[in-house]
Amino acid sequence: MKPIIIEARDIVTKFGENLIHDSISCTIREHDIYAFLGGSGSGKSTLMREMIMLETPSSGSIHIFDKNIANLSLQDAQDLRRKWGVLFQSGALYSSLSVGENIALLYEEYTNLPTKLINELVKLKIDLVGLPPHAINLYPSQLSGGMVKRAALARALALDPKLLFLDEPTSGLDPLSSRQFDALIKQLRDLLGLTIVIVTHDLDTIHHIVDRFVLLGEKKAIAQGSLEEVLAVDHPIINYFFQKGTYGIQG
Repeated sequence: MKPIIIEARDIVTKFGENLIHDSISCTIREHDIYAFLGGSGSGKSTLMREMIMLETPSSGSIHIFDKNIANLSLQDAQDLRRKWGVLFQSGALYSSLSVGENIALLYEEYTNLPTKLINELVKLKIDLVGLPPHAINLYPSQLSGGMVKRAALARALALDPKLLFLDEPTSGLDPLSSRQFDALIKQLRDLLGLTIVIVTHDLDTIHHIVDRFVLLGEKKAIAQGSLEEVLAVDHPIINYFFQKGTYGIQG
């Protein structure tokens, strides 16, 4: 069995009196493409933000690379963050910087590499995500939605992480661009040996590239596993998401 990369146990999340997660657990193994699936307000993005240490759960534990992220020193937390890359839903590119400058910023902040080598690495990452060479000089405002996602993905891959977090990576894309981006994610997983965590509500993504996922609803983890394993669970929310006849599924 593949090693565990992320293990979340009994996560409870409250914002004031608002309960978001009520004892949610999930396990993500090495080289998985793993998804958080659920409706709006189910806490998918919140769970991801807790894993990347932007938010803190009210109780429960999250271990990443065998480290309890709640018990890290400032230096250990910084070292752990360098082991993953993040693509936020909007891309979160700096609008005043070109694509190349957005990617180069990580090398300038976290390495002592010479400028010439940084420029070569930036070109490599741009090519890796399928952007044309001239995109290096374009600004975010000059990019299509699909190009923004690819540029943000190139930046997320800059420091050669083994773990990648993607928040709604196909949101706002047309169906063709969405499927092309899904194919790119799978290719990168296979090429780079990545473990990938995706926040999504896109059933095509679940069907085509995801190995395992957890379905969130009613503040709980309704089911976790492969598509076949989740569909074997009888629950109204599963029936709602995977309606009879979808993808040839009979329910």
